[in-house]
Amino acid sequence: MTQELQVTPLHALHIEMGAKMVPFAGYDMPVQYALGVRKEHLHCREAAGLFDVSHMGQLRLHGAGAAKALEALVPVDIIDLPAGKQRYAFFTNEQGGILDDLMVTNFGDHLFVVVNAACKAQDIAHIQAHLPDDVTLEVIDDRALLALQGPKAAEVLARVNPAVTDMVFMDAQALTLNGVECLVSRSGYTGEDGFEISVPAAEAAAFAQHLLADAEVEWIGLGARDSLRLECGLCLYGHDIDPTTTPVEASLLWGISPVRRATGERAGGFPGADVILSQIETKDVARKRVGLVGQSKAPVREGSKLFDAADNEIGIVTSGTFGPTKGVPVAMVYVQTDFAALGTEIFAEVRGKKLPMTVEKMPFVPQRYYRG
Repeated sequence: MTQELQVTPLHALHIEMGAKMVPFAGYDMPVQYALGVRKEHLHCREAAGLFDVSHMGQLRLHGAGAAKALEALVPVDIIDLPAGKQRYAFFTNEQGGILDDLMVTNFGDHLFVVVNAACKAQDIAHIQAHLPDDVTLEVIDDRALLALQGPKAAEVLARVNPAVTDMVFMDAQALTLNGVECLVSRSGYTGEDGFEISVPAAEAAAFAQHLLADAEVEWIGLGARDSLRLECGLCLYGHDIDPTTTPVEASLLWGISPVRRATGERAGGFPGADVILSQIETKDVARKRVGLVGQSKAPVREGSKLFDAADNEIGIVTSGTFGPTKGVPVAMVYVQTDFAALGTEIFAEVRGKKLPMTVEKMPFVPQRYYRG
């Protein structure tokens, strides 16, 4: 028997808006709307796109030892995360692999954590299994999560509450929006400026419709969300990172806080620390995540094999599409370390043909986060 798909608090609104729905991480989710994936992608780059990301897991950690407890599971500085700030993190396993990536926000009296939908149950169990007695985990199931992204996002949200204009990238605060108490962070998954907004489930549809009444705002589905994040070099869990991939192989060193790398009191202490810190020190990894740009118009898809000029297999594509903003095929791949240098020519196998591609620096399209 197929398991019944879950729905978000905005499901009826997606149907009403004519969304094409698909199964995703156990949910019935909108992959595109009437505009279509390419136009939705370009609209988000040019104006403001609204995304339903309510399938993600929203959690709270309460207690004086919450930061210390969470820091023991991630290679990130959580203890010194200032109130009103958010940080990217990932859970690691004993082999140094990535169990999931997540966002952590310090709201002063608690930590607010957002995890991926497909990993929600395992993440909750993982945290729960490692919590000391003085820390409690609250699973939030009565809130939706919306992302408003794009160069006009701040302008649009400021018309609802002008306080958002004072926020910079990775700021977070509780704000009243359209008469509703929301948790707002200036962050997102498109590479554009924007906000992620946790809103009570009962108020989510009315709030979404209020935003959509603005001429700058269009619904954006999972299809464009994927091409937007890929152009901006952002990993998708379960594709570009997984339990067999270390942060060093994944080129995510920027996500490991300096205080957790050094020789000080808080260095290491997270699962797989020996493996990860050794890889950082020796730079000894067999493969690396890099970006490839196509020399033809044909996109390469996840699972395509990669070859060198001598026809030796050297890697695999983990995410690939035609970049609507970049105007050429783009891909995120893992290759043998010898082939990871910028400018290296690599060949992707597509329907029996070997298509030339070039290693290029990510992001393929500049990130435009607002840093003040």
